[in-house]
Amino acid sequence: MKFSAQEEYGLRCILQIARLAEGESLTIPEISKREGLSSTHVAKMLMILRRDGFIASTRGQLGGYTLGRPANEIRVGDVLSSLGGRLYDDNFCDKHAGVNATCAHSVDCTVRNLWQVIQSAVDAAVGPMTLTDLIGPKDAPINVKLFDQPRRLTSVS
Repeated sequence: MKFSAQEEYGLRCILQIARLAEGESLTIPEISKREGLSSTHVAKMLMILRRDGFIASTRGQLGGYTLGRPANEIRVGDVLSSLGGRLYDDNFCDKHAGVNATCAHSVDCTVRNLWQVIQSAVDAAVGPMTLTDLIGPKDAPINVKLFDQPRRLTSVS
């Protein structure tokens, strides 16, 4: 399973903003330089994040981007969903019907169950996780509970 570049880069951009001290902001060129992304690409992702209320922008010489609400109120799953959608949603089968008007397996689909389980696992992992959880100390573990079994994820070097 892959996450899109937009989800990866968009999450990295909002984390740059989340790390700012109170009253600070970042501009598109500053985020672009910090993340090694084109200004056009950063602007596109920030437009999505601003539209969905995750960040706010201020115009002018002292302007830039700040979080739209506190980092502990912004859920990672919501940000990823905003940037790229969900792996599995109610319209999944409609998008994968092939040349038919409806999916040939709309009644007895065994693959749908797989995508539902995977989506549930992703939701369990990133649903309760906030930006605050991600901007903590670099090597701090993130506690995740999947399918009623607690697990600790740590960054791999």
